[in-house]
Amino acid sequence: MAWQRDGWLSGVEWLASPNFGERPAGATVSLVVVHNISLPPDEFGGDWVERFFLNQLDPQAHPYFSTIAEAQVSAHFYIRRDGRVIQFVGCDQRAWHAGRSQWCERENCNDYSVGIELEGADTQPFAPAQYLALWRVLDALRERYPIAAIAGHSDIAPGRKTDPGPCFDWIALRARYPDLRLPAEVTT
Repeated sequence: MAWQRDGWLSGVEWLASPNFGERPAGATVSLVVVHNISLPPDEFGGDWVERFFLNQLDPQAHPYFSTIAEAQVSAHFYIRRDGRVIQFVGCDQRAWHAGRSQWCERENCNDYSVGIELEGADTQPFAPAQYLALWRVLDALRERYPIAAIAGHSDIAPGRKTDPGPCFDWIALRARYPDLRLPAEVTT
């Protein structure tokens, strides 16, 4: 995988989201935030997540969609259950994935993080193909940016968010990236 202008990664599908902004002057990408998402909740497949990040979600298509259709959110990457990777925002830009957040006493995680959404739910294991794709994306990010830590959305917005959920394999992530700071509860 090679990097293109503005932090777009080659070898993945690109769908440019309008939901992004400039990073603050001097901000360095040092954190990766792992999320999960499924639309409708707990259902996989379809293109609802892509439509959501592109502000094209039809609020009439499912009762849940009417509650989120107006939200303007994005992530840098979305990894489907089959391992397909879609990039929505160049990593040099600030995607709108974290919301109110804090990591290691530093506010506004969007300013200095890359957000990776995994197609999934808190209650179900992620697919092996997703982990393989996640490792490829993380390796590429580490080549371009001084990534020092990886956290879950639940770690940067405790009490507000629960993803990536208890099924995410933090132990495998720790084994692969022993030098990175992980959430406190990940011990081995």
